[in-house]
Amino acid sequence: MRMNRIAALLLALALLLAWPAVAEAGVTVTDMIGREVTVTPGSYARVVCIGAGALRMYSYIGDTALLCGVEDIDNTTVEERPKMFDSVARPYVIAYGDVFNALPSCGVGGPNAQAAEAEKILACNPDIVISEYEDVEKEDALQEQLGVPVITLKAGPQGVFDDAFKASMRLLGAIFGNPDKAEALVSFIEGEASAISARTAAVADADKPGVYICGLGNWGTTNHLMTAQNYVSFNIANVKNVVNDLEKGGIQPIEEEKFVALGEDMDIMIMDAAAVKNIIPLYQADNAIFDACKAWQNGEVYLEMAYNAYYTNYEIALINTWFIAKTVYPALFEDIDIKAKTNEVTRAFYGKDMADAIFAYPSSFGGYQKIDTATFFG
Repeated sequence: MRMNRIAALLLALALLLAWPAVAEAGVTVTDMIGREVTVTPGSYARVVCIGAGALRMYSYIGDTALLCGVEDIDNTTVEERPKMFDSVARPYVIAYGDVFNALPSCGVGGPNAQAAEAEKILACNPDIVISEYEDVEKEDALQEQLGVPVITLKAGPQGVFDDAFKASMRLLGAIFGNPDKAEALVSFIEGEASAISARTAAVADADKPGVYICGLGNWGTTNHLMTAQNYVSFNIANVKNVVNDLEKGGIQPIEEEKFVALGEDMDIMIMDAAAVKNIIPLYQADNAIFDACKAWQNGEVYLEMAYNAYYTNYEIALINTWFIAKTVYPALFEDIDIKAKTNEVTRAFYGKDMADAIFAYPSSFGGYQKIDTATFFG
């Protein structure tokens, strides 16, 4: 009897010690579009990421050594692939391009590829798929076809500062056994936003210059008329946006007449680097509309890095917010060196300094700067 009791106790102890593994074997998570998916945290060895932004977000938290396939758009060795973003710095490609270039194709990718390529994904033999195709029915169908979990991520309209982005990071952390890494990144982003807002919170409305943001990426079509009235970086930095009466939110074009009408209110213009290639020929053909702008006349035109390139460069969006704050309120940010801040942010996202590599891309034009418009666009 005593031996039976000892054996029973040993069995109970063994089950108790094994319980965490047993409990994690069939965990149900809710992805970012509300789908309930059963996963086995920390067990995945072959990962595929599909859709705009999925690989980038995975790269922040997951182990890129687990990737078993990559979209053509992110493999720079593939000749026949979408190349519209090649001149723009995409930090995740800079950081892990050597890994991506060694992987087979899981699909073409790019803004013109609006459906997952199941056969190519299957050929990569993944045991989990991270997706940015935000359609419940299609994701369910893809999961059934592949026979492995398909987890959908989402960022939200406020980008890197959005609760949905933070939830996506935490979801990745939970699935891939990196919750501490995810929490550290979320805490870093929240700390950066709080630090920027705290420095500018006491600025009186009467002392705020009028600022115009333009050149924001929107499916590759962008110029000086492409703007937003609810630009999250402006909100974080307490910046006065001269555009405030549009009928809808989000990135959108305004009419030339409105641009001219707002010209006297534009103390500062901040231009996204993605627009430069389109603005140069417009300026050279007719510079009258630009010269009517106060910021252009006074030499108060500044260049931020392109933050939309196959969806959002979240780390660039965060750095842009520091640059905007420093540009609009220079006295409050005298201690901030934008190159050093760029390296600080990329260390938080990737564990490495990347400012030089980012600024070296053709569409970065050497990095954050005040623009001499006559030389730059002439």
